Amino acid sequence: MSQGPSDGHAESASTPPEPPRTGDIVVDAALEELAAADPGDLDAQLSSGERVQRTLQGRLSDLGG
Repeated sequence: MSQGPSDGHAESASTPPEPPRTGDIVVDAALEELAAADPGDLDAQLSSGERVQRTLQGRLSDLGG
């Protein structure tokens, strides 16, 4: 089986999926930042992931937990 532009894998590898939308502006911004992190830069991905985690933890604690 040949791999080419029509098999769907090339497009998904070059174009990251849109981050999910939660309806929470702060959470959505953090998820967008994570999605925009350079996939070749592990430090950037880790830093963005840590910010998303802190954002999510903060939002959950705001719910009265």
